[in-house]
Amino acid sequence: MTRVRTMFHAPAPGGRERAAGKQRGVAFVLVLWVIVMLAILLGSFSLIARTESLQSRHLFDSTQARYAAEAGLNLAIYELRKSDPLQQWIGDGRPYAFDFGDAKIEVRITDDSGKLDINTADINRLTSLFMTRGLELEQAQSIAAAVIDWRDPDDDSQPNGAEISEYKAAGLRYGPKNAPFDTVSELQQVLGMNYALFAALEPSLTIYSGRTDPNAAYASTPEALMATGCEREQAEQLIQQRQALGTAEMAAAGLTGCDGTSPVVAGGGGLTYSVKSRATLPNGASTILDATIRMGGVSVAGRPFVILRWRDGETS
Repeated sequence: MTRVRTMFHAPAPGGRERAAGKQRGVAFVLVLWVIVMLAILLGSFSLIARTESLQSRHLFDSTQARYAAEAGLNLAIYELRKSDPLQQWIGDGRPYAFDFGDAKIEVRITDDSGKLDINTADINRLTSLFMTRGLELEQAQSIAAAVIDWRDPDDDSQPNGAEISEYKAAGLRYGPKNAPFDTVSELQQVLGMNYALFAALEPSLTIYSGRTDPNAAYASTPEALMATGCEREQAEQLIQQRQALGTAEMAAAGLTGCDGTSPVVAGGGGLTYSVKSRATLPNGASTILDATIRMGGVSVAGRPFVILRWRDGETS
């Protein structure tokens, strides 16, 4: 009978060390991965926290600037309501600057009688206005006629104007309103008008004065004066001269309009004003409030004025 001997061999000492080394290597890699994941999580958390902090700061700054700009609007109304005309702020677009806390405020007031009323201006004034932005005579006349057709009550087209058939031919789903403009921005719907032209002319336009011509004593843009026949250089010079004078000085200076005869005196304006108030914080955050208000009476909020238009927003 043959005896079979089974031999069991123990691992060599070098093999145990290699196995232990592999285990330590795996553990080290796992630790590195954990560290990397923790670093990513901490970095993400830090980025989120910073973003939320910046958003909170931005919201705080914009809110602070916005209410500072509103303070400028209210001061403008206070100054306009002073009983002494010589102490009142003049609504001809000149800047008034003051501090409100840490904010720097600049307020510009324009009496809307110094703007061109798109509900009452005739076709010649409208044509001249559009030509101030470089339009050729024929194109300016066409848009001016379309403005007349938009606001008049009939369906009879002005020469080169636009009634419902012209709007349909242009692929538009609407036609002229056949009623006065309710807002200045409604002008953008008139056939032939584009946003670039509207944006350039908007500061010169109103629907609240009821005048056929802008009041030269309050016009704050050259375009408003050029619509009445001024050359650009004349208009710019008149605005510059007028804004350098106070109410009493203006009367004594004997300023005249572009015709050389009509006196330019601060007085005889309306009760509707466009007020642009800009507030700038020490860190550069800035907000502009642009509103149109009508003085007199008491609004539902108890204010001695009525807000007709309101626009506010941040600036860079």
